[in-house]
Amino acid sequence: MKHFGSPILHPSRWSVRVRSTVASTLVIAFCLVIAGIALVFVLANSLHLSARDSAQGRATQLVQQLGSESAANLDASLLSTDSQIGIVQIVDPDHRIVAQSPGTGRRLLSERILSPDESDILGRVKESDDEDYWLIGRGALTPIGPVTVFVGADREPVETVVTTVAILLAIIGPLVLGLAACATYRLVGSALAPVERIRARVASISSGRQGERVPVPSGNDEIARLATTMNDMLARLDKGALAQQRFVSDASHELRSPLSTITTALELAHRRPDLLDDALIEDALLPEARRMRQLIEDLLILARSDENELEPTSAVVDVDLDDILFAEKKRIDGISEITVTATIAPIRVSGDPRALTRMVRNLVDNAVRHAQTQVHLECAETTDTALIAIEDDGPGIPAAERERIFGRFVRLDQPRSRQGGGSGLGLAIASEIVAAHHGTITVSERAGGGSRFEVTIPAPED
Repeated sequence: MKHFGSPILHPSRWSVRVRSTVASTLVIAFCLVIAGIALVFVLANSLHLSARDSAQGRATQLVQQLGSESAANLDASLLSTDSQIGIVQIVDPDHRIVAQSPGTGRRLLSERILSPDESDILGRVKESDDEDYWLIGRGALTPIGPVTVFVGADREPVETVVTTVAILLAIIGPLVLGLAACATYRLVGSALAPVERIRARVASISSGRQGERVPVPSGNDEIARLATTMNDMLARLDKGALAQQRFVSDASHELRSPLSTITTALELAHRRPDLLDDALIEDALLPEARRMRQLIEDLLILARSDENELEPTSAVVDVDLDDILFAEKKRIDGISEITVTATIAPIRVSGDPRALTRMVRNLVDNAVRHAQTQVHLECAETTDTALIAIEDDGPGIPAAERERIFGRFVRLDQPRSRQGGGSGLGLAIASEIVAAHHGTITVSERAGGGSRFEVTIPAPED
């Protein structure tokens, strides 16, 4: 069956303010109802017990006096009525009323005749439409014979008080609910006002307006901590946006140079086909094309690292780091005049062999690029990690720059000349690969001058 109720009446469409108000009002209403019922019940029971105790006390007094006096000679005050005692009757064994409260009828309150020293609670007795009693009966022995004393506690004052209290609760309850609902609505609105200001400020922040922050309310409550956390997030987003802008700018700068060289050479060859010879291709076109391809591959690796795709998963195998370092030593011996020494111990880790080879090659190429005469490779095993150390006797790295060099497109040669080094991505890629293998990479000063790069990677458990 299809329902056509208004969507606005559905609780899921209500605002937090309305839901909080309705929930608190229902809870208060439930508590008021329970408390009101309990109050009326306790009050009625208390007044009933008080009236019954008064009737018991009056009956006791009458029995005591009847022990020495006849019913005709009783103290008149014992037969009088008040706010609790509604009627008193003394009846002989023949069901004749020998004494009773002034102004009462001649109708027997009960047919029961009690023997001396016998007492009983006879329950509710309705004398007329307006007279209703809780009846107490006690037997007594007078000088002229036994009698039964009946004392009726008046129910009307009790019922009047209980009814009045119930009516007052019924009137005051809705007023209290209305005040509670209004107060809750205003308090929740006041509590959520900073959230609305935060939402409005966030909605107004665009990607082109960096440095914008949300207002932080005073105090140290959840909303203030939320605003502080959101400002921290905005700061991280601003930092990421600036890093992305620098990355794009640096990538464009690095790609512009080889692309311009290739374009210029091709335009020249287009105008002068006779100039397109092997020398132009080998000296200009191919080196710049390879440089641009290498740069693009490096950018793809960094993009994968940003997407956490460098984490070794299915490609994890046992990798012999000593074999990688031996291969690098042999490669450098064949392409460079730099002296390469090595202190290599057998060590194995779990990881991506291609990535680890790329990491070691980047560090070795960096050392060769800056070394004057010597590069030293070292591989050792500590208690639970594998250590790779690569040293060069170059100019070294200032202490203030040792953290920055692992950033992207960071090169300490300010002119960024082609002769000064690579694109500035080698150490960044090495750092990302080490991080993907849950290791660390640091740089320090080599004994005797130069740089020492140390990489630690957790060794596999036996």
